[in-house]
Amino acid sequence: MSRVMVLGLLLVGGVSAAAFQQPAAPAQEKLVTVEKVKDNLFVMRGGGGNSAVFITAAGVVVVDTKNPGWGQPLLDTIKTVTDKPVTMIINTHTHGDHVSGNVEFPANVDIVTHETTKSNMEAMRAVTGLQSGPQPNIFKDNNGRGLPKQTFKDTMTIGKGAEQIDLHYFGRAHTGGDAFVVFPALRVMHVGDTFPNKALPIMDANNGGSGVDYAGTLTKAAAVENVDTIINGHTPNQTTPAELAEYAAFVGEFVTAVQTAKKEGRTLEDVAKSWSTPAKFAGNGYGPADPKRVMADAQVIWGEIK
Repeated sequence: MSRVMVLGLLLVGGVSAAAFQQPAAPAQEKLVTVEKVKDNLFVMRGGGGNSAVFITAAGVVVVDTKNPGWGQPLLDTIKTVTDKPVTMIINTHTHGDHVSGNVEFPANVDIVTHETTKSNMEAMRAVTGLQSGPQPNIFKDNNGRGLPKQTFKDTMTIGKGAEQIDLHYFGRAHTGGDAFVVFPALRVMHVGDTFPNKALPIMDANNGGSGVDYAGTLTKAAAVENVDTIINGHTPNQTTPAELAEYAAFVGEFVTAVQTAKKEGRTLEDVAKSWSTPAKFAGNGYGPADPKRVMADAQVIWGEIK
């Protein structure tokens, strides 16, 4: 049968030649994007929280490793900027979109967190306002692989000179173990989801977080000296210490509004229906209030008020 006859039969049968020759669509690609912050520091976005990748003489330090299944794409992307091995992971806090990729990294990689985050990762509790009931535990499912090997309480210094990393704990906020990761020689700090974006944060009481303490914790972080650039949990761009201080004020105003509502005898439902992003913050890129987030955070604060 000639090629012309075959094509004619395909067209008669309702199938175009173009469709017949079209390859199957590829599976959804897990894309991790790269942004250079400094010559040896990168932000890699996609698949969960923003990851920092710091290249040292001895190897690569990674801050946060994204959602389940995104550890290998992150590793593959790291290989596009350096041929050095990953030697350390620092997790800013316990949530699955920041720690789950740990299990896909080599078993000999050192993993460092705040001591409370280690306990939280061992338990992997539901996230207040997002989840309920028992949750899968990726670390138990992998026989403990990916859990922290080192912890700190208040401060910890890793390396020295141009390769120094300082870890700070300033108190409860997003969770009970939020680590602030400072690269002093580069004047950069990764703040995880204590400042995820310009909207109300998750106040994860199930994992030790606090609404009442939140703004004070951020105020301490914003005062860290010799920092010009902030890497946030989920923003598409870096921010500044001034914006971190502004975010502390934003959270603080919300907490005060909830405290005032309770003192006046109003209800949580009143707060959820009536609170909106103050105009002075809306003019600086803050989005409209999400009523579900307002309610979830107000409940946490309500429960903390004596």
